[in-house]
Amino acid sequence: CSAIDACESSNGGCSAKAECRRTTPGNRACVCNAGYTGDGIICIEINPCLVNNGGCDRNAECTQTGPNQAVCNCLKGYSGDGKTCTYISLCSQNNGGCSEFAICNDTELTERTCTCKPNYVGDGFKCRGNIFQELLRNSNTSRFYFYLEASSIRDIAGPGPFTLFVPHTDVLNSDPRVKDWTAKGVMAQVLWYHMVGCANLLYKDLTAITNITSLQGDLIHISYSQNSLVLNNKAEIILSDAVGTNGVIHVINQVLVP
Repeated sequence: CSAIDACESSNGGCSAKAECRRTTPGNRACVCNAGYTGDGIICIEINPCLVNNGGCDRNAECTQTGPNQAVCNCLKGYSGDGKTCTYISLCSQNNGGCSEFAICNDTELTERTCTCKPNYVGDGFKCRGNIFQELLRNSNTSRFYFYLEASSIRDIAGPGPFTLFVPHTDVLNSDPRVKDWTAKGVMAQVLWYHMVGCANLLYKDLTAITNITSLQGDLIHISYSQNSLVLNNKAEIILSDAVGTNGVIHVINQVLVP
């Protein structure tokens, strides 16, 4: 007589995902393969993601790749190996794209807000201080700033409001009269003539005005024709409405002479 091998035929009636193990003659035990669970007759693939998110971080996605196998991937807005995921602050790099004079605040996973700091105005992406500061920051107007400093004129750093008509830097650099005015000590008067006090006049406001009084005391004549604003029939406004906390700057293409 020979012992009957219960596993010899059809894997002993065990699942195809199970191992048939001979126990005593004519008997067997069915044991599910690694990665499967069940009684051996029926074996079901284990999905590790169903328990404790598969060992992934709570801010990661668990994806089953095989029997009792899975990979962990950090969710959008987080970085790491999936087992550990760290929140990525949009504000941590380059101030979140906000202005250097703005405060960046993370709001949601892929969102942030930009708010100009106190004493600055703007949309958070572009923030401006007072017009005295803004003169220096803009290459088109920085030369005018240096002449103000040289003449010890700092009034436009005050509360204002002010309206400035600033000759473009290239104009100030190329006009030979500037050197003469400086030598004769009248440059301060010329600079004052480019400033208007107690008024924050935008381009649209200027189109409705014919004369305004400068801080130097003389009038500035304004004319509007062919979609251009011209001062004293000579100087055209070429850049306008650079708004600061205490006024507005307009760039002109000639020096105004009182």
